[in-house]
Amino acid sequence: MSAVQAWLAGYITWTLATLLLGTVVIMGYLTFNTLFLIWLERKVSGHIQRRYGPMEVGPHGALQTVADMLKLLGKQLLTPVAVDRFVYVAAPLLIFLPTLCVASLIPVSGAEAFAQMPYGLIVIIALSGFTVIAIFMAGWSSNNKYAVLGGMRSVSQVIAYEIPILLAALSVVMLAGSMNLREIVAAQARGVPYLLVQPVAALLYFIGITAETNRAPFDIPEAESELVGGFHTEYSGMRFALFFFAEYTNMLVLGALGATLFLGGWLGPWLPGPAWLLLKAYALVFVMMWMRWTFPRLRFDQLMTLAWKLLIPVALVNLVVTALLVPRAG
Repeated sequence: MSAVQAWLAGYITWTLATLLLGTVVIMGYLTFNTLFLIWLERKVSGHIQRRYGPMEVGPHGALQTVADMLKLLGKQLLTPVAVDRFVYVAAPLLIFLPTLCVASLIPVSGAEAFAQMPYGLIVIIALSGFTVIAIFMAGWSSNNKYAVLGGMRSVSQVIAYEIPILLAALSVVMLAGSMNLREIVAAQARGVPYLLVQPVAALLYFIGITAETNRAPFDIPEAESELVGGFHTEYSGMRFALFFFAEYTNMLVLGALGATLFLGGWLGPWLPGPAWLLLKAYALVFVMMWMRWTFPRLRFDQLMTLAWKLLIPVALVNLVVTALLVPRAG
């Protein structure tokens, strides 16, 4: 073997080992995050409704979600006879992979290589919206009218609420003069968090990500009172669990992106940068949970009217006002 071949083999081995290690670390954290958020949501709902929430399995029910995970791992994977088998099996994997990619791209300290990308914000938003295709695939391939309706509703909802999210993020881009996430945080370090400068954009972004992750009061695509379970009605075991793994991971990822855009990202005193970013992200996730157990579910016509007739026009006006004021401030 020549020296070039030996170097190439060593480089490939090192790259694969690094990718494998990174995947294991990220998957380990995301698994813990999902278990923690499910437990936290049960506790939040319990306290809002003056209940205890889970208490029996582990201290304050801390191991309840671990028991649930083991239960799902042991459940049989049932496949209905008349499904489009390839699409049916591919949908849970396809909803999981973009979420994993986005989670690996969120910069937690600004030192990551991806934080240097000039269009990093666009990449993250594009990947986070890709999951809607998998949701539609799951509903369509299930050969179940309730699942199809859930998939169609989810497609309509995500398309509608992606627009105010993008317009809100574009307002931040105008202020920072860059789509680079590090530059956006640096611009807030030189001034104030954009939450104080762009409160309308921050509110629009938060409402949009709540709807994009199918959280109440925007959870009509999987409304159990109307659609049994929505797009995942025909899924069981770990196939079913992958949809909720992606949902809770998406909550954290979009919360971290919101913290980066409006709350200064990893900036903060005393604690290291990653700790500040996670604290801000989990604070936004907590508000999502708070909203779920406070507001009633919207009807689908109300949900679409809110997006197209209120949020999008307000986002456009906010964007125009920002475009008019930024040059004068410069």
